[in-house]
Amino acid sequence: MKGFLFGILAVILILAVGLVFALLGFVNMRADNPPSRLEAAIAGRASDASVMRAATKVANPVAADETNLVAGARLYREHCTLCHGDPVHPKAPLSDSLNPPAPQFMDDKADMPEHQNFFILQHGIRWTAMPGWKNVLSDQQLWQLVTFLSHMSELPPAAKQVFSEPAAQGQLASGSH
Repeated sequence: MKGFLFGILAVILILAVGLVFALLGFVNMRADNPPSRLEAAIAGRASDASVMRAATKVANPVAADETNLVAGARLYREHCTLCHGDPVHPKAPLSDSLNPPAPQFMDDKADMPEHQNFFILQHGIRWTAMPGWKNVLSDQQLWQLVTFLSHMSELPPAAKQVFSEPAAQGQLASGSH
């Protein structure tokens, strides 16, 4: 019994020392400093587990037709390319500036189920640059983005063409993730 109590006290002491260490500013929070392997592993697994647990299992109501894929491509171009890249610029302009790094979807396809991608688009991911878009985009637009992400490797020519069109004035300044 003494060993069990000692173990509990040791864990509490370790956690307290870690908390004091963090609160005194010894944890480096710079975005230009890559996370440690341990931090990346824990944060990645915790984020994935949180999304799996919280995302409601709903079917995508948006058909993967040309109209929705073009709409999704436009939304992606307007809001996502700065961090995630696009077919014309596979490496995003901010790809080397984000820690944790944002997925580069041209090389690392979105592989989560659609309902989980919808949840992430709605709510964002804390401690990353990924914002929640539910106050900016409608559910229909979010599902169009999800549909686009799910079909990036098989886009119709009209959706691919979106990335060759000049962006409307102010689009890139107004939305950038």
